[in-house]
Amino acid sequence: MTDDEMPTDEETASTPTDSNAEATDSSRTALTDGTGVEREEQNDSTDDDAETVEADTVDDDAEPVDLHAPEFYLNRELSELAFQRRVLHEAIDDRNPLLERVKFLAIFTQNMDEFFMKRVGGLKQQMDAGVTELTPDGRTPEQQWDEILSTAHDMFETQNQCYHEDVKPALDEAGIHIVDHEKLDGDEQTALRDYFESSVLPTLTPLTFDPAHPFPFISNLSLSLAVVTRDEETDDDLKFSRVKIPQNRPRFVKIDDVVQRYLDDAGTDDNETTYVPLEQVVEANLDLLFPNVDVVDTSLFRVTRNAEVRRNEEIAEGLIEVIEDVLRQRRFATVVRLEVASDMPDEARQLLVDQLGVDEREVFELDGHLDFRDFFDLMTLDRPELKLDSWTPQVHPRFARADRENPEDLFAEIKRDDVLVHHPYQSFDETVHRFLDAAANDPDVLAIKASIYRTAADSKVIESLIDAAKNGKQVAVMVELKARFDEENNLRWVKRLEEEGIHVAYGTIGLKTHSKTALVVREEDDGVQLYSHIATGNYHSETAKTYVDLGLITSDRDIGQDLVKLFNFFTGHSLHEQYRKLLVAPENLREDFVRLIQREVEHAREGRDARIVAKMNSLEDPRMVRELYEASMAGVDIDLIVRGICRLRPGIEGVSENIDVYSIVGRFLEHSRIFYFHNQGDSEYYIGSADWMTRNLDRRVEAVAPVEDSDIREELETVLDIMLTDNCKRWQMDADGNYEQLRPDDDEPVRNTHRRLMHRAKDSVPEEEPTRMSRDRRRESGVDLRDTFTDGQP
Repeated sequence: MTDDEMPTDEETASTPTDSNAEATDSSRTALTDGTGVEREEQNDSTDDDAETVEADTVDDDAEPVDLHAPEFYLNRELSELAFQRRVLHEAIDDRNPLLERVKFLAIFTQNMDEFFMKRVGGLKQQMDAGVTELTPDGRTPEQQWDEILSTAHDMFETQNQCYHEDVKPALDEAGIHIVDHEKLDGDEQTALRDYFESSVLPTLTPLTFDPAHPFPFISNLSLSLAVVTRDEETDDDLKFSRVKIPQNRPRFVKIDDVVQRYLDDAGTDDNETTYVPLEQVVEANLDLLFPNVDVVDTSLFRVTRNAEVRRNEEIAEGLIEVIEDVLRQRRFATVVRLEVASDMPDEARQLLVDQLGVDEREVFELDGHLDFRDFFDLMTLDRPELKLDSWTPQVHPRFARADRENPEDLFAEIKRDDVLVHHPYQSFDETVHRFLDAAANDPDVLAIKASIYRTAADSKVIESLIDAAKNGKQVAVMVELKARFDEENNLRWVKRLEEEGIHVAYGTIGLKTHSKTALVVREEDDGVQLYSHIATGNYHSETAKTYVDLGLITSDRDIGQDLVKLFNFFTGHSLHEQYRKLLVAPENLREDFVRLIQREVEHAREGRDARIVAKMNSLEDPRMVRELYEASMAGVDIDLIVRGICRLRPGIEGVSENIDVYSIVGRFLEHSRIFYFHNQGDSEYYIGSADWMTRNLDRRVEAVAPVEDSDIREELETVLDIMLTDNCKRWQMDADGNYEQLRPDDDEPVRNTHRRLMHRAKDSVPEEEPTRMSRDRRRESGVDLRDTFTDGQP
């Protein structure tokens, strides 16, 4: 990637052409602007079992409000689908460059695959178990399942419509053609047949279903051809065969490359690129796979299997055994969705429905393309004019001061003042990894401890920890084996770490460790010093290029001692109940957040300014929703920036009219958590790994740290203000859970959160980096787009 100049924020806004109405930005812009409205004191009812709360109103005869009533809560699953609809909108939005729109078609498919595997799979398990318990919004598992399928059908139809009516014609106009095999000329079809016979046919394994062969196993998310044949000589009954489209061959076959290789033809103009889908190449040459039979029909299909496979940890011999068994079971789990081409014959469709055991409502009939994930491959085209300007994460200005060859410089810089790192605006490799690498090679470092939830397949962080052990440091690593869809990668790293003699903890029975923390213990002239890293994101160098995350690197003694307690729990067995500064789940995190909210309530009741700004991925926990409702009723001014799931209904008169809910969706995935409490002008900020979800507050180990450095507080204030004034990628939610994208007026400058923060990061870098830094600077490796905008654990 290059440091190409980004467009200015003052560029003229384009006229919206999507279905979202224009909206004028009317949000508050300063974090210190509380309401200052004097209201009568309400009855304090914060007990989770309380049934009613007196609304703060001048009307003494007002009926009490039952904040447990279902009408005050949105459904978790439908709220998740609303987020995916915003993701899909990035493909629909013609303000985005063409290949960015293509990328979001792929991202939407990938996200929906995960949603069906996890959430729909879990609902089907509840239905099979006869669960009828109502959600906070008053739905049974079956009601949720039914509404999800109906909503998803419409969303997939919108995706296909977006591709065929908007994106594909635009690709054609740009010289990128995805064509049907039948439209190719004779020479091109001949070259493709040679390609098929030499490079594809040997990888195919036809699996026939008949009295002598059982119905074949269909692997999760694989694309398959349903082939219906008849013996030409005997004219027997029709037979069904499954042919898996190989995933180790390019999904889009580039015609020019094939023609040049097999016909020795130079091909076409460099500005024109033509592809044919691999499944059509297979379909056109099935006579080579099924000789001497009549191919009656072929059609595409794809299955999605449940990923919610679990074992009882209490009776298993060990967590490694549990995870290995889960991985085996997941491969053969229940089918939760069947996607079929609209031209599939009724007989083949019914056979799949019967053999896979799916309900007709779980069948998604799609007209056109199945499985957009491979559209990621088009992002490798050298067509910069069709993409967003490239971005290279910047060097942190504080770390630019430190001599790379002298680790002591870096620790002295951290000791001078806390450091806030902001990814992907600032380089993960040049900040977090550099911090751990310096510790691994510093002779004065005694020990390094880290908790790993997700990490890269070629993790430099893990390699640094291994180097530290080789250099004689005490190294302890908590690797969470239960990180869904990363279990295999984490298992590999556990085995590698243990081979190097490193102390490894695999997780905790009954809890999932989701905290992102590291601790460095260093011998210094004035005694042993503790250096801590507390973050919102994973130690994953690839996702750090596309996920927005924050990390605090500090020498604060109290935070260091809190991490000592936390890591002792990981490798021992007892969790401390008291911490000096950290908010730790499942111990004090929930009660401290409740305390901070209720403190704002007291300020509002006394007529003082009261304000809360909370940025998170998900707001799902019913009790936290009730606390926010009560705060709004007391007059607290609340802005919530919630990327995805939000149960809370804003703007309900008498309950939540003081709450606004926003969501930012753009080129980067918002993943950071920031919590701001006005506290009568003595503001408090917190960052950490926890969302306001029941699982984060009660069933996971999480760590959230206070931010006490004044400069870092100012930076967090600026970040939140930028997000709350975005008029390009910000959506506002109404009380019914619908979202409207905010757009600038014709004469108003465009304010795009991600673009503005990229500018700030570039502007913060010293004009001339020290020579010692430039010797070792390396460009960030290419982003794996399959990690973009997906987050296995929000």
